[in-house]
Amino acid sequence: MTESKEKLFSDFTAPSRQEWRDKIEVDLKGADYQKKMVWRTNEGFSMEPFYLKEDVEQLPVVNALPGEFPYVRGNKAADNEWHVRQDIKCACPKEANAKALDILNRGVDSLGFVIPASELSAEYISTLLDGIYVECVELNFMTCQRHSLELVRLLAAYFESKGVDKTKVTGSICFDPIEKIVTKGKDTTPVLACAKELVETMKEYPNFRTIAVNAYKLTNAGAYSYQDLGYALAWGNEYMAELTEAGISPELAARNIKFNLGINGVYFMEIAKLRAARMLWAQIVSQYTDCKESAKMHICAFTTTYNQTIFDSYVNMLRSQTEAMSAALGGVESMVVTPFDAPYETPTDFAERIARNQQLLLKDECHFDRMVDVAGGSYFIEKLTTALAEQAWKLFLGVEEEGGFLSAAKAGSVQAVINDTNAARHANAGKRKEFMLGTNQFPNFTETSEGKTPVQCCCNTCGTNKETESSLPSISATRLASDFESLRLTTEKAAKTPVAFMLTIGNLAMRQARAQFSCNFLAAAGYKVVDNLGFPSVEEGIDKALEAGADIVVICSSDDEYAEYAIPAFKYLDGRAMFVVAGAPACSDELKAAGIENFIHVKVDQLKTLKEYNTKLGI
Repeated sequence: MTESKEKLFSDFTAPSRQEWRDKIEVDLKGADYQKKMVWRTNEGFSMEPFYLKEDVEQLPVVNALPGEFPYVRGNKAADNEWHVRQDIKCACPKEANAKALDILNRGVDSLGFVIPASELSAEYISTLLDGIYVECVELNFMTCQRHSLELVRLLAAYFESKGVDKTKVTGSICFDPIEKIVTKGKDTTPVLACAKELVETMKEYPNFRTIAVNAYKLTNAGAYSYQDLGYALAWGNEYMAELTEAGISPELAARNIKFNLGINGVYFMEIAKLRAARMLWAQIVSQYTDCKESAKMHICAFTTTYNQTIFDSYVNMLRSQTEAMSAALGGVESMVVTPFDAPYETPTDFAERIARNQQLLLKDECHFDRMVDVAGGSYFIEKLTTALAEQAWKLFLGVEEEGGFLSAAKAGSVQAVINDTNAARHANAGKRKEFMLGTNQFPNFTETSEGKTPVQCCCNTCGTNKETESSLPSISATRLASDFESLRLTTEKAAKTPVAFMLTIGNLAMRQARAQFSCNFLAAAGYKVVDNLGFPSVEEGIDKALEAGADIVVICSSDDEYAEYAIPAFKYLDGRAMFVVAGAPACSDELKAAGIENFIHVKVDQLKTLKEYNTKLGI
């Protein structure tokens, strides 16, 4: 069989790089190769449309195996199993327990309990975990940072009372005081002193982790992939340094750190991020200890809220599904899929069921849990992993030069970078350089909010008191769609919904294309758009527009024909509605001289323009 394969391949000559490039150039038909084919990532590097074997042969970990140091291909060699996790807010322990038992029968095998610090007691824990087999379910707990030690002691006492096998208890405590500095601007430095005792209290539980790196908060604030990765590494290294300096062995310290990483919508980049994260963390831990097992990075993935929307919210399921696929193929230990309705309400039972089933679909129908690092060996993914790792490592080293992540966070440099990125992404969304389906691109023309309003973040003072409270810089976790949603909600509150009428005339292909563009452009503000097949004259089109109660008339034609149609239409309308030209024709100066001032096309700032139109319409 080997001989037959050799004979088969001997009949073919492998195309050279130049031959591939020449073929692409032919197919591009004169279009610029660099503009059309090269992916210029937000991470600061570019990716070619194709790679060859020689491009990856010299990469440092291309021959690594699953389950082996530096774990770029995953922590496990046998399968790609992960825990399906759902978080529960525990206002009442009995109700939370009932919900937990219910969802455990619906595919969940990892629970996250958000516990009010004021309710902590042995009786509360006993009620909360009643009927839950702690050796069979991953258990994760979150409470006020200053009460995390109390919670750990209660859990340790509960596990002891049940006589459980300590090696089978799996889960975590979300102890991450540094998160409050980054997200809330609260100085929680004194709370860090609890870290040593937290680790020592649970040291006999090898699979229970007490220290969290909540880098998903950065993803939810708009961070690019290399940023949340680089900062997550520095964040974790800060805890390694804190623990080892406090007398905790490096092996025990590394074993206790859990990374809660966010997953955004850049599909291949996020797969590469998870692979690069394990590789880089293994290198960091190896500087503390020679124990290879301790160098494994333990990851819980959270699909992001940053790109979720209020309008056309069912599209959120598509976004979170691709994110969940990235997380699964990237190899994580557990995953939380954010329900599609999270931006505007406490998730309903239906939304939570869909979120669970999104993971179960990947397991039971796609079999992603059976395939170990399917991305391994892909020239593109291997190259992307290495390039992303290089960028994240540069950021990590920059933070270390500032004195470590804690120092950088207290100085506000981390928050400044994330906020600048968030602002830049909002600006790009306003200009439609970053698309959000259903928001600034292809909005649902007839949808209304039906009373939906953005969920406001609570004012969380967890981890602070009067002695430690201070005003440090914090990140701004505003969703990418929030500006457009605010605009659209404002339009809905107006006494009259503005009507935008498409005056289509002239060249058939151009008028249809521009009418479609204009409808999408203006519907993003919540305007009622009226498209048309075409009019024989501008006068007839204007008359029909006024009959329809148009507040905005958009003339849609070809660039050449605007010189003929635009000014007569503008004069015939005579100020009875706002007049807009769809496009940027060569005769724009002539049109402006005639008094036409509104033009919409791909280069204008959509959000700014729509806000100006609302002002002109008295909204």
